[in-house]
Amino acid sequence: MTASDRRPGPGTERLVLPGILTAEEALRTVEGIAAVQREDGAIPWFRGHHLDPWDHIEAAMALDTAGEHERAEAAYRWLADHQNPDGSWYAAYPDTASGVAAAAPTDRARETNFCAYIAVGVWHHYLATGDDAFLDRLWPTVFAAVEFVLRLQQSGGQIGWRRDEDGTADPDALLTGSSSIHQALRCALAITEHREEPQPDWELSAGLLCHAIRHHPERFLDKGQYSMDWYYPVLGGALTGAAAKERIEAGWDRFVVPGLGVRCVSTNPWITGGESCELALALWAMGESDRAVDILRWIQPRLRAEDGMYWTGYVYRDDAVWPEERTTWTAGSLLLAVAALGGDEATTAVFGGERLPWGLDSDCCG
Repeated sequence: MTASDRRPGPGTERLVLPGILTAEEALRTVEGIAAVQREDGAIPWFRGHHLDPWDHIEAAMALDTAGEHERAEAAYRWLADHQNPDGSWYAAYPDTASGVAAAAPTDRARETNFCAYIAVGVWHHYLATGDDAFLDRLWPTVFAAVEFVLRLQQSGGQIGWRRDEDGTADPDALLTGSSSIHQALRCALAITEHREEPQPDWELSAGLLCHAIRHHPERFLDKGQYSMDWYYPVLGGALTGAAAKERIEAGWDRFVVPGLGVRCVSTNPWITGGESCELALALWAMGESDRAVDILRWIQPRLRAEDGMYWTGYVYRDDAVWPEERTTWTAGSLLLAVAALGGDEATTAVFGGERLPWGLDSDCCG
């Protein structure tokens, strides 16, 4: 029996959320992700498409919310087995029937936020399972990945977004990517605390990065038309409290389409499932669960497919699903948002951030 043939277990009852998911609907979504996962643990976007490390991890975390810990662990083993010697992963790998994706990556750039996210996934899996042996096995992988990422940190605290195929480090920083890295560094620091192996350089780097996100938008490329740049400083934990609420309110009318969801780009009549679910997570982290539930409810009629997976987006001007693809990471982001709203301990810990360490910067210590 292959990995995709095994029916997910009964853990999906924890993903029931009235008005959003019934137990059967949650099960179908988990089954949909599981059906795409390969025998070697890799989770492509969908069958026959590529996989990237960040979205692979998002789907793995979603499997953990449903109690599918063996599947999630297989996903992290895939990452450990395919890590480059410098601690990175390539930006994209093809989905191959033989499972030898690393033999021919389709994008040989190495993106920093893709590489950092393993710290979030590994800590989430540990909190879900309490498996110290797993944490011991993955610690060298996490350590190498964080070191790769921090080698691209600039003097102003921001993180260069990638290293090109020829090895050249691109110093330009993306606010969304750096905000995701901020969450990852805090999870990495949680792992070091648990292992009693302090990494003071990481603490300093996390503090510098948080300060840059909070106070120096000029250090990042201007991508303000994208909704991810709007909410990710909140989702990544750099903005909290009044600062988080102020930012979300400032962009609400620009990006949110009432009754439909969240625009990916402010100028386009296109709402997307991933951005909608991530905004719901950010709203939950701010203590605004009612608005989070509203967002998740809005996307159900148009983005949920009959097989339990989710379409990437919907062009409301044309009343059309676009593109016609159902991605594991879109389904994964929905399950993670539902898990947080339902109080799943591992998910609330990594996205709520209250128990995650802060970096060495007094302005960014909650």
